[in-house]
Amino acid sequence: MANTTVTGAQAIHGQNPQFLVETVIRNRIYESTYWKEHCFALTAESLIDKAIEVKFIGGVYGNQRPTEFLCLLLKLLQIQPEKEILVEYLRAEEFKYLRALAAFYIRMTFRAVDVYELLEPLLKDYRKLRERNMAGYSLTYFDEFIYALLTEERVCDIILPRLAKRQTLEENGDIGPRKSRLLDAMEGKSEDGSDRSRSRSKSGSRSKSRNKGRGGSGSRSKSRSRSGSRRSRSGTRSPTRSRSRTTSNPDLRFLSRSRSRSRSDSRFRSHSRSISPDRMDIDASS
Repeated sequence: MANTTVTGAQAIHGQNPQFLVETVIRNRIYESTYWKEHCFALTAESLIDKAIEVKFIGGVYGNQRPTEFLCLLLKLLQIQPEKEILVEYLRAEEFKYLRALAAFYIRMTFRAVDVYELLEPLLKDYRKLRERNMAGYSLTYFDEFIYALLTEERVCDIILPRLAKRQTLEENGDIGPRKSRLLDAMEGKSEDGSDRSRSRSKSGSRSKSRNKGRGGSGSRSKSRSRSGSRRSRSGTRSPTRSRSRTTSNPDLRFLSRSRSRSRSDSRFRSHSRSISPDRMDIDASS
């Protein structure tokens, strides 16, 4: 009775939900110790605690032993929780292994349109996941795990049901075109770059205009200083030039000298005429 599907469960892809797991792997899960000790009488609410304790994902390892992740997946197929509960599982971002378990179950049981609408937003989750398989432990990422669910036929040693291609659903009008997060980021960057270039060009033009204004005032001050220096130089040189002009004229020189000599001669002549002949004789006799 513990391995039977709950009463009233709906058939998935025309068969019992537990039959989505291969018979060999399903029987190994039934015989595992974890299934017998921890998966007995689990509900959609109590299963959360078990999923939080999971430390890795994977199918079978070692001597064909199933992982805890695979046991809980079969338990979900057995109890078949409601869609609202699974959506809440996906929203629990802090519990990545619970989220990965819900994504795996949605991929196996939901319609193709619902699978794309619910799982594609999870491609932006880049957290690390530990995976265990026959070769041992390995490291993967959450977005890679989701991409494998959407594109590959076998994940965690489980053959996935056939999934219609997204292009076909878009052509039929069942789903809208996919919004690429990378394209949005590139457009956002280009817009930011254009805004930045515009702001830079504006700031550059403003700075240039300011520099031009400063340069104009500087040139004006320079021209004023140069004109002032020229004026000062011209003012200092003007008396020398006037002197040189006056002295360079030979007529003026001779005129001034002739006048001075004529005056001295006239004085000498007047002085000589004023001396009487008697005094001249006295002087000569003496």
